[in-house]
Amino acid sequence: MAKKVLVVDDEKLIVKGIKFSLEQDSMEVDVAYDGETALELVKENSYDLLVLDLMLPKIDGLNVCQQIREFSTLPIIMLTAKGEDMDKIMGLEYGADDYMTKPFNILELKARIKAVLRRTHAKETEKDNHGLQIGSLKLDFDSRRVFVEEKEINLTAKEFDLLELLAMNPGKVYSREKLLDVVWGYDYPGDVRTVDVHVRRLREKIEPNPSDPMYIYTKWGVGYYFKD
Repeated sequence: MAKKVLVVDDEKLIVKGIKFSLEQDSMEVDVAYDGETALELVKENSYDLLVLDLMLPKIDGLNVCQQIREFSTLPIIMLTAKGEDMDKIMGLEYGADDYMTKPFNILELKARIKAVLRRTHAKETEKDNHGLQIGSLKLDFDSRRVFVEEKEINLTAKEFDLLELLAMNPGKVYSREKLLDVVWGYDYPGDVRTVDVHVRRLREKIEPNPSDPMYIYTKWGVGYYFKD
């Protein structure tokens, strides 16, 4: 079945170029030129992926991304004309799955789109139910919500992705490099310290005693794994 993509950018030539290129790969493409229209289309239609510009009229890309994450796990690739690392990090922390800085090569964008779609498909095929309960920790995959002792815990998109991957594969040790590749993508500009920071934050949020974890364990010299 053809993948359906929504492309949102106020630069019509960019939208036209992306649309033409994706249609050459047999994808169905809808377009929008402002954030308000983008939100309406996402609510009214079923898409496999969203290509979303950061700077948009009416509602900016980060706001659009944040609002979508309140009701959908739709994969999002953020486009930004800004080069500051903080903007890139913010884009990901607000729930984007990847980002590209303008100007970009259309072939690289297509490669990123296919990579995100592959990761999304892999996650979907791994799930044999709608959630996971381990002790007092509960994960709801559909809503991407996490609860500890019935109290909802606020996780960022990447924190949830990391926890989901580890929890779905108990006992499997992942190296920092592997986690960086699977959760952030092979071309993420950060380093393995990003993984350590996210694991530390996760432990602070879900572990009764972060210094003596009962869910996420460290395999010294190797990486991390979830309790078996």
